[in-house]
Amino acid sequence: MKENVDHRVPVLIVGGSLVGLCTSLFLGRHGITHMLVEKHAGTSLHPRGRGINVRTMELFRVARVEDRIREAASVLSDNHGILQGGSLTGEDQEWLFEQIDPGGALARFSPSAWCLCSQNDIEPVLMSVTPTLGADLRFSTELLSFEADEHGVTSIVKNRETGEHSTVRSDYLVAADGPRSPVREQLRIGQSGHGDLFHNVSITFRSRGLAEVVGERRFIVCYLTKPGADGALLPVDNRERWVFHAPWHPDRGETLEDFTDERCVEHIRRAVGAPDLDVEITGKAPWHAAERVAQRYAAGRVFLAGDAAHEMSPTGAFGSNTGIQDAHNLAWKLAAVLDGAAGPGLLQTYEAERLPVARATAERASARSAEHSHPGYEPDAQTLPEPAPESAPRGGPQAGVLPVVMGYRYNEGAVLGTDPDLPVLPERMALRGEPGTRAPHMWLRAPGVPERKSTVDLYERSFVLLSSEGTSWSGAAGSVAKRMNVRLDAYGIGTGPEADLIPEDGADWAEVHGTTAAGAVLVRPDGFVAWRSADEAVMDPEVVLQKVLTTLLDRT
Repeated sequence: MKENVDHRVPVLIVGGSLVGLCTSLFLGRHGITHMLVEKHAGTSLHPRGRGINVRTMELFRVARVEDRIREAASVLSDNHGILQGGSLTGEDQEWLFEQIDPGGALARFSPSAWCLCSQNDIEPVLMSVTPTLGADLRFSTELLSFEADEHGVTSIVKNRETGEHSTVRSDYLVAADGPRSPVREQLRIGQSGHGDLFHNVSITFRSRGLAEVVGERRFIVCYLTKPGADGALLPVDNRERWVFHAPWHPDRGETLEDFTDERCVEHIRRAVGAPDLDVEITGKAPWHAAERVAQRYAAGRVFLAGDAAHEMSPTGAFGSNTGIQDAHNLAWKLAAVLDGAAGPGLLQTYEAERLPVARATAERASARSAEHSHPGYEPDAQTLPEPAPESAPRGGPQAGVLPVVMGYRYNEGAVLGTDPDLPVLPERMALRGEPGTRAPHMWLRAPGVPERKSTVDLYERSFVLLSSEGTSWSGAAGSVAKRMNVRLDAYGIGTGPEADLIPEDGADWAEVHGTTAAGAVLVRPDGFVAWRSADEAVMDPEVVLQKVLTTLLDRT
């Protein structure tokens, strides 16, 4: 039977917001052509989703867009802490934390750092890059329907400007179409979690006088807690553009129409503590904080990512970052299957890996909102955070965030040698080369090359095998890669004449990665450890490595 198809692509992405565009970026970096459809005419206009955590910045670093994103974020580069107080003019302000990375401790774990870049600033950067990597971006284009079968997905899309309908045939469909995902609804995938947590109206406004009130306090957000005038104040440019999140209580009969300009101006003035403050309202947008996680991340050849898969409280900026990391996890697996390097079973590991992370992170986000007394959030006993165990890290509300954003582990999936009894989110930050965790960061340089690179920079388009110089692992990797037609790079690390990479300051790569000088560590394209040999010696590395890759890539 012949199909009437207008377009054929390996992957169709539905949704052109932050996660959809990141899916496009990562697929493009793997050389996978694809189409993206987005019903809106352009990227986000409202400053939201600003916090980009260090793990996400690592992904942008490897994808060669980190510098462009930091340039787009430069206006807020000096904003670091979270302030809380009854108002900005009283005597009761306190820093929940004043610096994201006090003392520069993060450098032990990563070559990157946190970044504050609003969605309306980062999306144009991504949109300018992805077409050069094989993306067909189609804004003002809406998915009307889709039908998946054993061999692919047939979708009907509509150009909202011309009314023209087109049929798109793809091998796979990725739904990054938001928290009310029509794709998820059609698949009848349910959700778990506490549901709605609180509601806010995000108010954008101009005020030149507010910069004088704020003074030298360079915060990411300021929680203002005055009864009847509470909310969250966020700078957009530290000069005259600001955002205020005002609590909204639809359960008490409040409607969006109740948030008149006059009411918003008065609320902001009382919250700030400046009754004569100049305030010009420039926009309003409702948003809803919720804790919901899809019960499945995939149905056949259709996958959920970002808000379509999980909703999280905004405190901690976990939601968008988790979504971007969903996209990164899925992209290399789609590429491996489409390139013929892996069997379709590899794609089943997307849900096995990302769903437990989303559940644990969503719970942590809700608990963090309670810890910070987020305006409008009135948690019940079920959503209050558990008392911290004696072994938990101390140091106030900021403690314990790093293990959530980059210390999480995959206990099942495309990994071998994991301990399924370990928690998905560890209490303390420790990356020691354990299978299922992000491979450790250490600085290296090639012989005769002055520029250093992080181990993080090695991982993107191929599996990577790390071993000591002079062992038989590198030769085995070359033979296996050729025989299996798999992208596999190998590096011998040491200080001798056979070294491909030299550790900085005499660091011991094997100790950092939890193995021995005779061992090896296999790292996936997404930078997670897939397998580790900690034995003193392996009789036949080639046989072992081929068996490992055959299992990981569903090549049985």
